[in-house]
Amino acid sequence: MVADLSQLVKAYDVRGLVPDQWDESLAELFGAAFVQVTAAEAIVIGHDMRPTSPAMADAFARGAAAGGADVTLIGLCSTDQLYYASGALDLPGAMFTASHNPAQYNGIKMCRAGAAPVGQDTGLAEIRALVERWSDGAPLPPASTPPGTITERDTLTDYAAHLLGLVDLTAIRPLKVVVDAGNGMGGHTVPTVLAGLPLDVVPLYFDLDGTFPNHEANPLDPKNIVDLQARVRTEGADLGLAFDGDADRCFVVDERGEGVSPSAITALVAARELARNGGEGTVIHNLITSWSVPEVVRENGGTPVRTRVGHSFIKTEMARHGAIFGGEHSAHYYFRDFWNADTGMLAALHVLAALGGQDAPLSKLVAEYDRYAGSGEINSTVADQAASVAKVKQTYGTREDVTFDALDGLTVTTADWWFNLRASNTEPLLRLNVEARDEKTMTAVRDEVLNLIRG
Repeated sequence: MVADLSQLVKAYDVRGLVPDQWDESLAELFGAAFVQVTAAEAIVIGHDMRPTSPAMADAFARGAAAGGADVTLIGLCSTDQLYYASGALDLPGAMFTASHNPAQYNGIKMCRAGAAPVGQDTGLAEIRALVERWSDGAPLPPASTPPGTITERDTLTDYAAHLLGLVDLTAIRPLKVVVDAGNGMGGHTVPTVLAGLPLDVVPLYFDLDGTFPNHEANPLDPKNIVDLQARVRTEGADLGLAFDGDADRCFVVDERGEGVSPSAITALVAARELARNGGEGTVIHNLITSWSVPEVVRENGGTPVRTRVGHSFIKTEMARHGAIFGGEHSAHYYFRDFWNADTGMLAALHVLAALGGQDAPLSKLVAEYDRYAGSGEINSTVADQAASVAKVKQTYGTREDVTFDALDGLTVTTADWWFNLRASNTEPLLRLNVEARDEKTMTAVRDEVLNLIRG
């Protein structure tokens, strides 16, 4: 097949429908291109529980081995377990997953040695160009003689041990925790990571099933954590945890069944990581995390750095500043001691340690990190994104107390509230986030901006 990769290769990864947009033959070309662009002599490959993942990962391995690279297959794993393998083995890596996308999708998240990201500006554009050329009939480079080897290795217990070495859980009180794995890779990693801790774990949807029979494995959508919230209440649990399909993101529910904002988790973990580093260090946060985050970072002796939305920007700033931690509104949490990569599991361990290290319920513990009223992300479908943003800027530009910035979309700030309006890179959507000092003000600003956008 002659590949049209414009819809397949995204800003940070590869993702599309199998077999409509890509298949094993294309996956094999991606393996060959990955090895050529990264000049890798050896790589590591993992995959999630989707029905197409094992065969796609094997095809990628064949392409990589034909290019002369020795391949280590780690089999079923979470995305952060692949990052662990890339970091611990110091090898470039490829993870076959489409994260929270529906069952018919699959994709590849790629990284260089030490879990350094591969995105459009760091190799992905070159990989795409090679695959397009080869799929269009251009000759592949001659197969390496001899080809690279393909071997298997289990990294799950080493991954768990590494995470548990970064958080002190020795003195926590017994806790009851409901975990919703969404039939994703959390069902594979959670039993090993949490084994041996004084936890009564109530599992929800731990069966690995890439058809997602119970709900989408996307906890960012409120409808997908309804079962978790109900189970926390009926069990009288201390908290609930929800992982997305590839288990690199973790969402938290308190003892009342109420969702805890990822900004509050970012602030809580930032305070703990600063304490662990002697009360100093840089913490990265994207521009739509709560005002609470930079406040808590400063209060705990740290330096907050604000950046654009997206893991490649966060990881770049983590490396540039030598930051100890980074967090996003989407529940991606990045750690210096995890090769600057994101791991929801490590954030979850921090929450368990913080909760289990004192007697108050989670709702009270996180209240000091959740100081403002937020709208959450609201999407609007608009035909002309630029015109809508310009209209909003013109409307607020007449007010004296307003400041603007264009770091990522349009951010409008006053002493009592702020909002950010960003265009989606892939859909005709505008994404709105609003925060204010109280619920009434937040609601008024939210409704005013939405009225301008939706007309």
